[in-house]
This record gives sequence, C-alpha cells and structure tokens, in this order.
Amino acid sequence: MLQSVFIRGEVSNCKYHSSGHIYFTLKDEKGTLACVMFKGNRDGLKFTLAEGQQVVVGGSVDVYERDGKYQLYARQITRDGTGLLYERFEELKKELEERGMFAAEYKRPVPKYIRTLGVVTAPTGAAVRDIINVAKRRNPYIQILLYPAIVQGDMAAESICNGIRALERQGVDVMIVGRGGGSLEDLWAFNEEIVAQAVFDCEIPIISAVGHETDTTIIDYVADLRAPTPSAAAELAVYDYEQVAGILEEYAAALERPLRRKIKEQRDRADKLRMQLGYKSPAGRIREKRMRAANLEEAFSREMERKLKERRHRLELLLEQFKGLSPLTKLNQGYSYVEDTKGHAIRRVAQVHPGDELTVNVTDGQIYVKVKDKHEKEREDVFRGEIC
Repeated sequence: MLQSVFIRGEVSNCKYHSSGHIYFTLKDEKGTLACVMFKGNRDGLKFTLAEGQQVVVGGSVDVYERDGKYQLYARQITRDGTGLLYERFEELKKELEERGMFAAEYKRPVPKYIRTLGVVTAPTGAAVRDIINVAKRRNPYIQILLYPAIVQGDMAAESICNGIRALERQGVDVMIVGRGGGSLEDLWAFNEEIVAQAVFDCEIPIISAVGHETDTTIIDYVADLRAPTPSAAAELAVYDYEQVAGILEEYAAALERPLRRKIKEQRDRADKLRMQLGYKSPAGRIREKRMRAANLEEAFSREMERKLKERRHRLELLLEQFKGLSPLTKLNQGYSYVEDTKGHAIRRVAQVHPGDELTVNVTDGQIYVKVKDKHEKEREDVFRGEIC
C-alpha cells in the first residue's frame, strides 16, 4: 500500500545535490516527512522545487535503514492548488506556441487614428471606468462600444468569446479585451483555449489588458498588442486629440509659409517686369546707353590712371635698384677700386708682388701707387671681418 502514495505538504530544507538528486522535507501542521527524488526520476518534476511551495508528491514510502526512519522516494511532484493551474497554463502555452498562434507574422498593426473603440470587459468595476476615462480624456470624440462580458466563473470564457465576435461584426477599429487584477483563478477565463482561439481568429486588432502589469495570461501572447493595465490599453488604442490638433496646426503653418513666400516672389517678379518694361522704351534705352557710355569712360580713365601709377612705381623701384648697383655709389661711401696696369681688378693679395704699379680709383680721381710689400691674413681673420 505504501508503494504508490500521494502526499500533500509544504517544501522545506530543499537541497539540489551535485549528484543530481533532490533532498527535501514535506511538512504540515501535524508533522514532517523526509523525501528524496533521485536523478533518474527528475522527469517527474516540471518546475524548480523551492522552499515554501505547496506540492503534491507521488512515490513510495520505505525505511531508510541507516537511520531507521521512514522516507518518501518521490517519482513525481506537482504544485498544489494554483500550482496545478500554473501547470495547465504552461502546457496550453506550449501547445499554442507550437501551433504558431504566438507568431509575430500573425500580429495585426494597431491603427494610429481610430474612431470607434470596442471594449470586452465587465460592465462594472475599475477596469471599464479607467478605459472610458482615459479614452475620453485623450479624445472626447471617440465612440466606445462596450460588450458587458462575464469575466470570472464558469460562463466567463464563452461570454468573452461572444463579446469578441459581436464587436467584430460591429466593425470597430480596435478592440480591448481585459479586466482588473485578481488571483490566477480569477483570471483563468483569459487562459482558456477557446478565448485564445477567438482572439486569434478575430480580424480586428485586439489589445489584451488583463490584470496588473505583473499578471500574464494566454491571450497576452495571442493578442496583437499587450498592455500592462486597462488604462495603458486605452492609452495605446486612442490617440491624443490635442496633440494631433497641434501637429495639424504646425502642418498648416508649414504649408502656409511657402505659399506666402511664393506669392511674395511673384509680386516681386511682377514689379521687376514692370520696371523692365519701362527700360524697354526708346527713351529708357537711350538713357541706359548714355549711362553705360559714361560708366565705360569713367572705367577707362580709372584704368589708365592705375596703369600710369603702376608704371611710375615700377620705374622708381628700378632706379633705386640701379643706385644700389652703381660703382659711383660705392665709391661715395668710402670704398675704392684697385686695378693693375692692364686694367685687371685686384681682389686678392696673391695677385700683386712687391714693385708692381697699381691704380687706386676713388670718388674724385685716381691714385697711382707702387707696391712696397704685402702681407696675407689668415682665412679665419678674413672671415671675422678683420681689415688687411
């Protein structure tokens, strides 16, 4: 009888051993029971076991000989209560994903500007009030069609599906399907397969808005867009009228500016043509020719004056250069020019010898000299500028 038992309790002292085995204790208000799940039975665990979880453990009870205590050898472990719902949620999610119902290519884009908004939710409660208040605040002219659906209980799933189909037949632009927050059991209608299928089949873009931001349901994956709350869904579905009106005013101003500029350009062109028409008259043409001749005469005079001034300046520069190169100028500065009897210029001491006759040319005449002696300076002294 103890080879196939199921025991419900709270997990404590949970340890994942390096060997792959899991050791833990099941407890309730009456007692505790040591448990172990061997590595070979880990396929019977579909989630991570942790402290404080309420679970149902299936397996066999036997005596651990070393300690002489009873121990439960687990072959399968499931969550208790909400844990079972969570497992159903994960199984359906996996199945629908494999069928391609979550694929991005099936998502319909939500229109940016809508006139009618369909809402499938409970007729009372915070969710519908939030949706209406936010939608009307953003666009006072929006038309809202509400389908009062049952969102909790045995009839909820069918009611939600009927609401989706009814609003689709009405031809709304966008549909919000959702409700306020609650437990997993409260939100379970939005995890039913028939609701997911109705959302997937709907030709109208659907925004899911179930619970709070942390709540996740199956239709969140199937819907064309997920909103964290009903208020956020209204924000996503309904455009801000004031903002759009402001944008339209900016567009109008942007269109008006080039139009006014174009009108001004055409008026300026008309004035210019009017003036040109005056110039085309014979008197205007003669006046224009006279003015042009006067301008050319003035330009010719300016050019001649410029050329003369340029030539004078160049002549002055050449005269200055000539003065700098004139031998007379050098002689006037105290220099002299020495040559031998053949008229060769004497530049080095080596060119003369004692007894040679030389002619020294100065500013006001010539001096005839005879070399008595000569003395050569070292080249370094010459470079230092010493006078020989």
